[in-house]
Amino acid sequence: MIVAGHVIVATENNTVYSLDLFTGSVVWKVHLGDPVDASSLPCGNIRPVTGITGTPAADPASGRVYVVGFLRGQHHMLYSLSLVDGSTVWQRDVDPSGSNPAVQQQRGALAIASGFVYVPLGGLFGDCGAYHGYVVGVSLNGAQAAAYLVPSSRGAGIWSPQGVTVGADGNVYVVSGNSTSGSGFGNSNSVIQLSPDLQTVRSYFAPSNWAALNASDTDLGSVGATLLSNGLVMAIGKDGVAYVLRAGSLGAIGGQLVSRKVCSGAWGGTASSGSDVYVPCADGLFALSITASSIDIRWFAGSPVLGSPIISAGAIWAIEPSSATLFALDPATGHVLFRTSLGSAEHFSTPAATDGFVVAPAGSSVVAVSVVG
Repeated sequence: MIVAGHVIVATENNTVYSLDLFTGSVVWKVHLGDPVDASSLPCGNIRPVTGITGTPAADPASGRVYVVGFLRGQHHMLYSLSLVDGSTVWQRDVDPSGSNPAVQQQRGALAIASGFVYVPLGGLFGDCGAYHGYVVGVSLNGAQAAAYLVPSSRGAGIWSPQGVTVGADGNVYVVSGNSTSGSGFGNSNSVIQLSPDLQTVRSYFAPSNWAALNASDTDLGSVGATLLSNGLVMAIGKDGVAYVLRAGSLGAIGGQLVSRKVCSGAWGGTASSGSDVYVPCADGLFALSITASSIDIRWFAGSPVLGSPIISAGAIWAIEPSSATLFALDPATGHVLFRTSLGSAEHFSTPAATDGFVVAPAGSSVVAVSVVG
């Protein structure tokens, strides 16, 4: 994340850094508390410790950054930090009443809208324990909190790294994963539209084969919802089938406007511009053109594989985790314009950008690429 010339970096050790964008020097750093020893958890794939996993959210107007740490003792704590010096303005536990924090994971990106910071929660890799899908909304002053629980008896986590998507009208869109209970629909494998206060489900969508997706652990929710400027919503999951929905009236079960098999499977987060959507898949990066009646594949590139894209400086940027390579692609053709080795990359690593720079996480380092000239 880049805010006002500073790069905000959060680690699994529950440490947050502010780095000078131009020099890389540390402006401030703060350690929020001991992370959880991964060996103490019943499953999961983040090791040896798990702390801050979901991408923080910043509010430059108030000078705050919001971040969730997973703390020793196994609880999720939301912190409001000063962007100036990293000091804690307030903190609040965000584990919903009745949840078991040891089997919940805060992987999805945080979002700020309507006076709330939204925190999605799902399960650990391996689907162990009685976890649930939640979205927690906390007022920006920390005084009030509300939560939405996906009404599946078990599972249906909201875990996509993309997190929640908020429309211009304040409605909150989330995509759930598979239910592991086998006890019915319960809004598993669904796109769910919530009111800004999270108290009302305004519409929802699920594929007609939601039960088969549950049985095969083929989450629709491996990618978040993509809201387009033409009033459409696109969703795509582990089976690589893209669905086009009407924002505000998602269509319930089987009610998509159009669908199409696009790729072998999608994970991470999308980027979009107008009616174009760029999708990270297991067989490369796919550029789609979306209308209410069609899904056209404009191009696909074999690399990056599973690289969640962003759009900046006239290019599509994405990190390929397996090769630890940062790519820049031509948005019109998918041709590679630039690539560089980062040395190290993690699953779901995503770059950030501002005028003149693209910044990429590289294991325990951060790499800044100048795009001027």
